[in-house]
Amino acid sequence: MKHLVRVIAVMLATLWAAPVLAADPTYLPGTRLGLVPLVGLAPARTFTGFETEDHSVKVLITELPAAAYREVETAFEAHPAGASGVKPETVETGSGRAFYTVENAREGTAAVRRYSMILSGGSFSGFVAVQVPESAGKIYTDDAIRKMFSTATVRSSVPADEQLGTLPFKVTERGNFKSVRTLTPGGAVMLADAPDETAEIEKAPFMVLGVVGSAPEKTDDRARYAEQAARQIPGLRDGRITMSEPIRIDSAPGFETRIDALSGKDGTPVTVVQWLRFGGGGRAIRVIGSAPRDQWPDAFSRFRAVRDGIQSR
Repeated sequence: MKHLVRVIAVMLATLWAAPVLAADPTYLPGTRLGLVPLVGLAPARTFTGFETEDHSVKVLITELPAAAYREVETAFEAHPAGASGVKPETVETGSGRAFYTVENAREGTAAVRRYSMILSGGSFSGFVAVQVPESAGKIYTDDAIRKMFSTATVRSSVPADEQLGTLPFKVTERGNFKSVRTLTPGGAVMLADAPDETAEIEKAPFMVLGVVGSAPEKTDDRARYAEQAARQIPGLRDGRITMSEPIRIDSAPGFETRIDALSGKDGTPVTVVQWLRFGGGGRAIRVIGSAPRDQWPDAFSRFRAVRDGIQSR
């Protein structure tokens, strides 16, 4: 009997000393990488991930290009002892082998422990970054973080409505695009005709919808801002602005800019349109549509339909 009491006491002490894991992975809205958060961690409000109630322990979840995992894997195989005193570790997850590192650092004047894990999601790399202050280190231990990492898994797709629901505006018209893909949860999504993200996206019409900050409040500054934003659209080269003028979009001030450029490794001739719909607080809804030049007339009608279907939440 005394032995049984001691066993129970040890079990209870262990439960109180370390956070435990729930049963099923949690996929935050719009994400393909999920994990089982440790007890005490809840979805964060200001970033994609989890955090404690006092915001001291943070778990950031994001996606990186597929090549990122391969680069880490190659580096690990070439230098298994690591570099700069940081030795990479491996852990088996629901989606295969992952690599992670542990480092001591400082956040201002406070000592923290930082963990970084990367795994392969096939067409992307899943990345998880954890920060634990020294004051929480006895609860969120190295072993507890490793166990949480081991629960990571990837889902092959995210429902379109879930992805669009992460945006700060409603998308009521999808222009018959075949796929929806979150670029940054809560920030931007892509509507595309390409069957998957590994395809040469520029070979067919696609759109990117999102919100930009620091948009000018003064009308006189918007022309310059629109042209600068259009010139910074990634993936274009030899671009030439063919028009840029103020318009009204759903009774709100806006700006339309068009560019002829080359895109992709084969230099596909494309025409790109950028719409900015200005709102309050220095924010603007940004809609970008790109299509091969020989598909432009039909694609432009679809782009406009999607643009005109955007509504405030």
